[in-house]
Amino acid sequence: MNVIERLTLAAYGMHVADQIALVAVPLVAALVFQASPEAIGVLVACQAMAHLLGSLPSGVIVDRLQPRSVAIAATAISLTGFLGVTLSVILANLPFFAITVLLSGCGIVLFVLVALSIIPMVVKTEGLAPANARIEIPRAVASFAVPLCVGIFVTGETARLVFGVAALCALGALTVTLRLPRLPAPPRTKEKLLKMILEGSALVARHPLLRPIAACAIFWNLAFAALLVAMVPLILDYYRADPGVFGMALSAFGGAAIVGSWLSSRFSHRISPNIILLFGPGSSTLAILALLAIPSNGPIEAIYASFFLLGFGPSMWLIVQNSIRQLVTPAQMLGRVNAVIQTAIYGVRPLGALAGGGIVGAISPRAGITFAALAFGCSLAAALFSQLRALRSYAEL
Repeated sequence: MNVIERLTLAAYGMHVADQIALVAVPLVAALVFQASPEAIGVLVACQAMAHLLGSLPSGVIVDRLQPRSVAIAATAISLTGFLGVTLSVILANLPFFAITVLLSGCGIVLFVLVALSIIPMVVKTEGLAPANARIEIPRAVASFAVPLCVGIFVTGETARLVFGVAALCALGALTVTLRLPRLPAPPRTKEKLLKMILEGSALVARHPLLRPIAACAIFWNLAFAALLVAMVPLILDYYRADPGVFGMALSAFGGAAIVGSWLSSRFSHRISPNIILLFGPGSSTLAILALLAIPSNGPIEAIYASFFLLGFGPSMWLIVQNSIRQLVTPAQMLGRVNAVIQTAIYGVRPLGALAGGGIVGAISPRAGITFAALAFGCSLAAALFSQLRALRSYAEL
């Protein structure tokens, strides 16, 4: 089993655990803790806060330490966090629940960053896009299977057990990363932490491709987090549907991500990057507008269709932008640049979750969806009015 195969196997464990948290945090908050929409927003923000607080320091760690050691540490941190989350649910301790959700997310962040830095070490340039797609497929599969299972099986009684499954998945990832070989370690440096972080941030800010990628990611994830918070009360209060619809909708999102990732692994070299870079946020905007058009007595299947469209384009966008940043970033800065982009991708989710919870609580769930639609539109604009629009091949890089 080669390095990419081991990374892919570990990624299955980590992303399944991460998806369990993504789906189960708002559901457990509602079913076990009887939390208000504002409290659900805070808890979803705590989960996403790992990316805001942990991405930049994790990028420096990746650029400084042995990749194998970092991968092992990442899976161990997540395992510890999910064990704590399980205990907090059993004890019905809401503050401990929030803290351990944050800790488990920090491990996920570190694992994703080190995996993205390992790929260029073991894969030739022409194999970057297929390798990135292969590493991304576990996330897509988890996005499909986990919400489906959670939507079917999670009730007020079983909700107390779901994070134990996440801990088992993290344990499986740890056993796989222990078998990774030692890889070329970054050169030792005495640069200070803040200086290294600023160097990575400056490169993203001034680069004509990395800057719009970051902006596109900021607005998209702001919208997605607000959407996650608004969907549970929208389903319960507006559509008068079963809570499991939320899990099924996220499952449709994950199924679309599988299709998009598979297509990227097979045909990415035949499609111009600019098409995918515009299609990702464009299809998201169309999906959320379609969701707003569904009446209260409309078919639930229309929600699933909207979430399928929402997952398809962005999964292809994510793989393409991963390849772009690996090609344009100096190897010794890849961890930090990946961290800055990851912060943009996920770090704004706490803000989106808080905004979504506040708007839903003050106005209505549909107002929260409208806010998400505006943010998705800004994501499309960030890509449309930039040099991403003109990038027709990887050879140009």
